[in-house]
Amino acid sequence: MGFFPKCLFVGCLSLFSLAGHAETVKSLYQVRQPVSGQSPEIRDQATQEALDTLVLRLTGDPKAAQNPALAAIRKDPQQIISQYGFEAGPPQVLKVDFDPATTEQALRRAGLSLWGANRPSILSWWLNDATEGSSLVGDGQASATPLRRAAQHRGLPLRLPLADLSEQLVATGPTLEGGDAAPLRSASERYNADALLAVHAKEEGGQWQATWNLWMGDKKEAGSVQGADQAAVADAVMLAVSERLAPRFVVKPGASGEQLLEVQGMNLERYAALGRLLEPFGMRLQSVNGDRILYRVRGSAEQLKAQLSLAKLQELPAGEAPAPVPPVQPAADGAAPAVAPAPAPVPQLRFRW
Repeated sequence: MGFFPKCLFVGCLSLFSLAGHAETVKSLYQVRQPVSGQSPEIRDQATQEALDTLVLRLTGDPKAAQNPALAAIRKDPQQIISQYGFEAGPPQVLKVDFDPATTEQALRRAGLSLWGANRPSILSWWLNDATEGSSLVGDGQASATPLRRAAQHRGLPLRLPLADLSEQLVATGPTLEGGDAAPLRSASERYNADALLAVHAKEEGGQWQATWNLWMGDKKEAGSVQGADQAAVADAVMLAVSERLAPRFVVKPGASGEQLLEVQGMNLERYAALGRLLEPFGMRLQSVNGDRILYRVRGSAEQLKAQLSLAKLQELPAGEAPAPVPPVQPAADGAAPAVAPAPAPVPQLRFRW
């Protein structure tokens, strides 16, 4: 018997939230583009910038917006916009809501790789060194606002620590700039994030510069950015992080072959979570056997492993080859010839909860 009746497969995705630490980015298709006025010229320019922001947010590719296949959309972005309007600041912004379905269709027709809404949660240890002193940015502080705006602008699920005294003693400048995540890991455990982002931002001569380190799994990324103010340097950091993470998760239509994926330890809630994780990979259900489920998916093994790691699934050794098919016995006179049973498909990737 399966883990639940097969008739319940359809329509159950909306009943459960995604398991694991990955987060579904809210307002992924809404862009809040800063503006300096509300004239038609400013509106049109901001709409173009909002489109560029969205394309970069969905692909992680800084060159994607200039794809010739998007020329018609760039000429008339209203084709994929559901609504827009100005909002008072500071800062004043043009809020543009893009239609998810038509936007995704346009990008896929252009052959662009897309990053789904389920993205790794990022815990940021962010230390600001300003003229008035040094401070660790904590959740709920006013200094967190530019960080949250920048993360939303770049489509990243950001978490911030409490920044209590014990954490301030850990998240020092040398620690955040160092290449070793070990000092931060124990302090980060209670936040259950997928990735750690350590940033040391400094104000010098009226300008800001920041050194950042990102750890996710066994991979590390690092870099440095500059900005005119805290908001600009925060956006530059989040943009760099997005561009480094996106290649691990984006799925380009038709670029990768199909794979068979088996997941063990399934139940109804896990099926819903798995469905949301695998949505960008064009999943197709093949079979259900007890608590095991078999999908056919499109994407590279590395991308699938990165995506499934967001739900903390454990990879299992590759499946064994199927048992040899017994020889077909000759049919008796007048009887229909016997048909050999088809061998069971062997999954290339196997995971369990």
